[in-house]
Amino acid sequence: MSSSANEAASRASAVSSMGQTIPTDAEVGHPEGVRWGMVVDLDRCTGCQACVVACQAENNIALNEEQRVLERRAKTWIRIERYWEGEFPNAKARFIPVLCQHCGNAPCETVCPVWATYHNNEGLNVQVYNRCIGTRFCANGCPYSVRYFNFWNPEWPEPMNNQLNPDVTVRTKGIIEKCTFCVQRINRVQVTAKTEGREIRSGEVQPACAQSCPTSALVFCDLNDPESAPAQLAEAEAGRSYTLLEHFGTDPGVIYLKKVDPHAEIHEDEHVHAGAHA
Repeated sequence: MSSSANEAASRASAVSSMGQTIPTDAEVGHPEGVRWGMVVDLDRCTGCQACVVACQAENNIALNEEQRVLERRAKTWIRIERYWEGEFPNAKARFIPVLCQHCGNAPCETVCPVWATYHNNEGLNVQVYNRCIGTRFCANGCPYSVRYFNFWNPEWPEPMNNQLNPDVTVRTKGIIEKCTFCVQRINRVQVTAKTEGREIRSGEVQPACAQSCPTSALVFCDLNDPESAPAQLAEAEAGRSYTLLEHFGTDPGVIYLKKVDPHAEIHEDEHVHAGAHA
């Protein structure tokens, strides 16, 4: 039996055993529907990490104590990668926020034996915590290193336990967690819009990271809505836009607008050296 046939049989078995709670491939990925995504303008990012702090507070992420950092077990659903460009004394710091890319062709989804992670019909890479059995296959399959395994039960000392968000599940030992694009906020806006009998307004959905960014470097939107400002920005700045590790074919839902340095110097000898190795 081929691998695709094995996968289909496994999914069929999972669907039958879980009461039809898992959608089929035909039920997800409607290109004409909503696809939630994010546009990140690296020209605006200052590396302040306000998004990191806001995400930690909004999504009940465990405290990263010094010992956890030394053990390389710290968890941050969004992290700021810093790298240096140039040589001293003209070196410049560059920053890039990295979070779950909510890929349209996510490698983490196909390796999960219990389908604890799957793609829903709004473009989100969903994580079902009570279905996860902790194989960590998804973390190994993710090329962006944005999935985190809970090696311990999280603890918050008094009175910090009083600031936990009641809308977000506290993940326990033995399961994987990651960025959800603050799905609890998406659901809240959808319920409000439905109650009021209207469509969701452009910019009404704001994940914690985008809401806290002082320079509006992170902008959340429906990538399939050509009228949304972020989608128009990504289209207008097509010469600057790119996705992380796009050669992997994962179809990320996060679009980056690259850093343009007007003071960058291109030396002729570097051009010649690069051409010699082309």
